[in-house]
Amino acid sequence: MTITVEPVINEPALLVSGDTKALVLADIHLGIEWDLYRSGFSIPSQMEQRLERIMGLVEQEEPDRIVLLGDIKHNVPQVSWQERDEIPYFIGSLAEKAIVDIFPGNHDGGIEFLLPPDNDVNVYSARGDVIDGVGYFHGHTWPSVDLLSADHVIVAHNHPTVRFTDAMGYSVVEQVWIRARFEREVLAGHFKSADLSPESDGWSDPDVVVVPAFNELCGGVAFNESVRDDLLGPVFSSGALDLENSDIYLLDGTYLGILKNIRKLEETRSDRSRSNRNNRSSRSKRKKSKEAGK
Repeated sequence: MTITVEPVINEPALLVSGDTKALVLADIHLGIEWDLYRSGFSIPSQMEQRLERIMGLVEQEEPDRIVLLGDIKHNVPQVSWQERDEIPYFIGSLAEKAIVDIFPGNHDGGIEFLLPPDNDVNVYSARGDVIDGVGYFHGHTWPSVDLLSADHVIVAHNHPTVRFTDAMGYSVVEQVWIRARFEREVLAGHFKSADLSPESDGWSDPDVVVVPAFNELCGGVAFNESVRDDLLGPVFSSGALDLENSDIYLLDGTYLGILKNIRKLEETRSDRSRSNRNNRSSRSKRKKSKEAGK
């Protein structure tokens, strides 16, 4: 079976085609408006607009299944009135168009109680599973070891972005796709009882795709400014992904290069690096001024 994994141009949505065709969406965070309201920001619910946007993608791509890769809901640990009202309708509407596969994220506690009745909805383990030869998990836990024998693994959770900053300090943040490989030795150190040797059936050196967030209100992690400790989830924070050599793409398909090279660009250096450089420059000037006064 030939499997293709391709992003939908200009959308944080992924198409996975094999025996069946899947539309993959992650980090929808329904109910975030209620959380923002409690923090002093009054934003009307955006659920209808997001559902309409997804329905447009469903009509355009005609998938057999819709994979929701975690954090469908936003509030934890409680469930807000907004989520109780919106999530059954949201999932039910999708289930009328295709099979819905849910891989729960860290925000999805109790999601099984918000499912509409009598619809084709599957809820998988938080550690993920393999569907039609492709492994899926949200990313807040270690994956099931079974995913490591798939040729492709799809993960979310960190809402990947890249920050561009001009010489005046003005910055913009763009959502990105990340394509990486696992670090086999790190995974072997965690899955000690599994045979992850290069020649074993349990290891296929999967192509790993990190999916951007579908909800534009929930922010993201600027990977070009982040160190390992800034990243969420054990796979990311442990170094089990070779992020420095990962390929970075904008939503419009523009290839930015590999992450370690993007970090070196003046426009994408972190504020921390700029600040350190400015501080060193200021200290150097003060030192020279003192020496000149002696």
